[in-house]
Amino acid sequence: MPTRWTFMHRRAFLAFTASLCAAPSAFAQRSLDFAAAAAYSAERRGVSLLVLHQGRRTYEDYPNGGGSDRGWELASGTKSFTGVMAAAAVQDRLLAWHERAADTLVEWRDDALKSRITVRDLLSLTSGIGGGPIARPPTYADAVATPAVAPVGERFSYGPTPFQIFGEIMRRKTGGDPLDYLHRRILDPLGIAPTFWRRGADGMPHMPSGAGLTARDWARFGQFVLDGGEGRVDRDALAQCFLPSRANPGYGLSFWLLREGLVPPGRSSGVEVDPRLEQRFGPISMAAGAGDQRLYLLPQQNLVIARQATGILAALTGRARGPRWSDAEFLRIVLGA
Repeated sequence: MPTRWTFMHRRAFLAFTASLCAAPSAFAQRSLDFAAAAAYSAERRGVSLLVLHQGRRTYEDYPNGGGSDRGWELASGTKSFTGVMAAAAVQDRLLAWHERAADTLVEWRDDALKSRITVRDLLSLTSGIGGGPIARPPTYADAVATPAVAPVGERFSYGPTPFQIFGEIMRRKTGGDPLDYLHRRILDPLGIAPTFWRRGADGMPHMPSGAGLTARDWARFGQFVLDGGEGRVDRDALAQCFLPSRANPGYGLSFWLLREGLVPPGRSSGVEVDPRLEQRFGPISMAAGAGDQRLYLLPQQNLVIARQATGILAALTGRARGPRWSDAEFLRIVLGA
């Protein structure tokens, strides 16, 4: 029997897929001036600000030692690659969103809580498994061994552990390094070449953090998502990444949804919502990382904005100085609101 939440999911899904096909708004069709947004970013340790409008580079700024060919760490901005990887794996019939993780992680089958966790639960961070220490991803084996502390769906727990578990699922599904699958299915066909990708003591790639990209490559990835997978990943599978959970209406599957009710990753994260922006400009989603790394997706304006900055370590240790970042404030500047 369909539940009220099922119908809410369907409405959100239809709204998102419609937004991907929407014609550019009057705002998006006029000439844009991003100088004020660039100044805001530069004053907050920014090293890159790049804007794609209708798939074309319309603005680039590289202050404070940045450069078009220089890669910067994305921190938790890396997480969004897992959602897109999962969508590709759904299309390839390697997994299903509602597949029990225990079908692959056989050691979970006799665990009363973990045996109920699905792939969707992991990537929406509502599996009941704690997120773990920020910026300190466990090995895949340690992540899989982490106990569940709550029933599925009750809590939103932000952190690296669920993404490392997903990495182990993909390792077992593909029989190899999950990053090889990401390269083959997504990155290489798009001409995206990470400048680095950190790995753990087990030799496996950190799925929640540690990727380094140029602003151009990160924006190219964002355009691929905004364009619904460009025929390389099934549009409907990809749109599932932008459906919220009951535990956090502002988080999909590895992407933040800047809407009312969002539960942020932390008080100093800068993840802030102005509900009036969504009402006026439609859905706004993003990938976000420590030090205010941002990749914004605005479907109705056909805009992708990549922003990178220094100061990741200072942000993680609570020693950040200078003007603070606010997504709401930055987007008001960008959108002239």
